[in-house]
Amino acid sequence: MASGGSAKGYALVGVVVVIVLATTGVWNPFPKIWSWINQSDPIAEGVATWQTTIGGSPRSITISGGAIVVEYRTSVEAYGITAGVSLWKSDADWAGVAGTDGDAVVVVGRLLTKGYEVLDPATGTVRRRDTEATAVWTYADAVLDLRCSGAAECELSAWEPRGVRPMWTIAVPGIGFVFNASNPDLPDTRPLTSSQFTAGTAGPRPLPGLIGLPGDGKVQVIDTAQGRVVQTRTPGRDQRVTVVGSRILTVTGEARDGTCYYSVIAHDPPNGQAVWQRDGLNLRTADNGSACKQDRDPAGGYSVVLGVDPVGRQELIAAHDGRVLWHGDKGQNVLAVDDSYALIRSADSATLAARSFGRGRVGWKRPIGAGAQAALTPYAAVVAETKPPRVIAMSPRTGAVLTEARTDAKVFAVGAAGMILVSGRDMAYLAFRGSPAG
Repeated sequence: MASGGSAKGYALVGVVVVIVLATTGVWNPFPKIWSWINQSDPIAEGVATWQTTIGGSPRSITISGGAIVVEYRTSVEAYGITAGVSLWKSDADWAGVAGTDGDAVVVVGRLLTKGYEVLDPATGTVRRRDTEATAVWTYADAVLDLRCSGAAECELSAWEPRGVRPMWTIAVPGIGFVFNASNPDLPDTRPLTSSQFTAGTAGPRPLPGLIGLPGDGKVQVIDTAQGRVVQTRTPGRDQRVTVVGSRILTVTGEARDGTCYYSVIAHDPPNGQAVWQRDGLNLRTADNGSACKQDRDPAGGYSVVLGVDPVGRQELIAAHDGRVLWHGDKGQNVLAVDDSYALIRSADSATLAARSFGRGRVGWKRPIGAGAQAALTPYAAVVAETKPPRVIAMSPRTGAVLTEARTDAKVFAVGAAGMILVSGRDMAYLAFRGSPAG
């Protein structure tokens, strides 16, 4: 007992001595100990170009030219794409990235505060300030902002990403104070999502030729090239109106016989004429059941919608003319889709096929595991496997592997030369083969 007490006493004296030495600046081992405790495991060992610890759990990440823009809950930070070095940090409640490469900008703002700032992604320098806008939408080639002086008096403006004067400004009465912050939801297609990919993995998309602004029970359809309202539609109680590509889709869900009966009609603005119509096409705008309450937009790409036929088989439809781009067999599932390609899982869940809409056929296939997830971006088709966990980025056109790594990290962003993976508070950059870093 005595020897045990002596050992504890010596240990206590040792701890006191170390603390005294640390506080007097003679010798401080704590930073090295803490660094060792917090040492991160490699996200993609032997594959990642670099890995760094970031300032918190990211809300979104965007690759913007030579910078990587990380949005947190109350701030935004930029890192260099070459080595992952922090470039700048700014307090902000929301952020969005507009433009590409040399004309890219970061748009930031505060909740419950009008206005926003346009920052340079490489330096954080303020390029333009606004004090009146309540909502902002960021695209690969434009910034849209909405300002309202009253519940029924609003204006929508379009800017080039680094422009100092709006390209156009139009009145959009009746919108009210329903939009705020960055990229509020508009009635269009919703991307297919999964747990291993974020909604912004593909980065900002080009400004559509048509957008819809809902408000006061109506949808105002705006031609973004000319800056004018080309049509206003008022959906019925059993209808949902969305703007997809160059068409306005009206989905009707009628409750009858304990189920929902769907029909879809596509109109051409500005003349309002019907272009095509399909009965029995379910665009999954409502939950299963007999209520038929449509509370979400159809899934799909920018001008392609994903539907289900009356016997439960999936199909992809071109919104422009109603053509069936692909009609699946029983059990086949679309994992990802955009305007050019679709990634389709076979009925036995063992094969992934990439279908090219331009060529009208399957471009490539590869084996996958049953729990695999996938995403499509302009630069890569990305597959996340679960057993064993790994991420593979491939050319959407040929299926050639651009990079792959054994990792369970989440894919946050894909750019022209590589992609960003995040695990906890660690971020890694995986360069594609053929890029300078790869």
